[in-house]
Amino acid sequence: MFVLVTGGSGSGKSAYAESRILEFGPGERIYLATMMCFDEESKKRVERHRKMREGKGFETAERFLDLKNWEPGSRKKEGQRAILLECMSNLAANEMFDPAGSGADTAEEIKKGIEGLLAKCDHLVVVTNEVFSDGISYEKETEAYLKALGEINCYMARRADQVVEVVYGIPVMHKPDRSGENRGDR
Repeated sequence: MFVLVTGGSGSGKSAYAESRILEFGPGERIYLATMMCFDEESKKRVERHRKMREGKGFETAERFLDLKNWEPGSRKKEGQRAILLECMSNLAANEMFDPAGSGADTAEEIKKGIEGLLAKCDHLVVVTNEVFSDGISYEKETEAYLKALGEINCYMARRADQVVEVVYGIPVMHKPDRSGENRGDR
């Protein structure tokens, strides 16, 4: 199953995404972290997320660039493999602005990476941020980033079995899974 979780900053989307991974049952749980730490605020955010995951059986792997070539290695636990990618917004920024990234090809390269992840796991949950809802005009580079992230988000939404927006900690289902089950009412 592929679940896309979106929402604004501080909406509770990370906690919701983790709870979804736990619902898939026992097995290997990989937290694929994409945030590069440049300052104290980002270090605090990473630490807060690590504390949220404590005791939940996640193995953390960091991947800042080149998602399509990431390999999880051999399975370490019996059961299904579930990957939580946190967060697409960071990955897209890394790819677009890091000199080693894919630059103008960011959206296409990340789409290939998503397909690669889907082939390597039983369940994938991707966290992303809501974009374009503020109505503000930005500098050219930021506009290019938002356009790429928007394209990636639209692609993932079409590809995903479920799309959930978390608003003030409340999951709102926008696309139920193929079985018709609506998990947004929990």
